[in-house]
Amino acid sequence: PGVLAPNGAVPMTDDLNAKPSTAFFVIAGTFMTWNLIGLMLYYQHMSAPPEAFASLGPEKAAFIANTPVWANAAYALAVTLAVIASVLLLLRKSWAKPAYVLSLVAILVQDLESFVLRDAVAVFGNMALAAPSLVLIVAVIEIWYSSSVANRYYR
Repeated sequence: PGVLAPNGAVPMTDDLNAKPSTAFFVIAGTFMTWNLIGLMLYYQHMSAPPEAFASLGPEKAAFIANTPVWANAAYALAVTLAVIASVLLLLRKSWAKPAYVLSLVAILVQDLESFVLRDAVAVFGNMALAAPSLVLIVAVIEIWYSSSVANRYYR
């Protein structure tokens, strides 16, 4: 296992595309759960009436109401691609990593709008960085994990 044949080819062994371990399914299932929660939060955010944000105060409600369509589209792409990537990972398909990467790009576009083009920290305080930071960290972990299992489990 893992030793090249004299001609440099990878030998045909049972280790290549082996059955994933229980840990693989636990980790991939955790990613799926995380991303489904993100999709649910997106749906709740987009379907909430403007009055739902009024309790946050006028400045915060205005910030949310004035989010450009393209930033909301980036949010939608980020969570949808992450769910698709998680399905692909569970199915052991090689497209999982590119889908996670595209999801990360959409996250970065959304964060660019919130933190660079508009100053979310000035409106919401430093806590505005907590959730987006966690989302970025998990997205990078998803990409790393989908890469690390690629040669072992993908079909």
